Amino acid sequence: MPVISMFYGVIVLMYYFDNRKHHQPHIHIQYGDEEAVVSIPDGGVIEGSIRSAKLKLVQAWIEIHRDELMANWVLAVNGQPIFKIDPLR
Repeated sequence: MPVISMFYGVIVLMYYFDNRKHHQPHIHIQYGDEEAVVSIPDGGVIEGSIRSAKLKLVQAWIEIHRDELMANWVLAVNGQPIFKIDPLR
């Protein structure tokens, strides 16, 4: 599962061929022992949990990089290489 970005201890990942379970564009977030699946279109938590302060950072990052995330999503569900996205600074 490729890491597409890391910031403030948050690791953002995107799986290949990962459109079967959740049926919507999403990313996987890890922070310490916490994990969540977050929707790209609206930033909502689909599965899991992550502390609210880190979720807010992820949601801000999604807002800034939504177009890049959606481009990566299309590549990933088709099994093509995805690209890194700048971290939140």
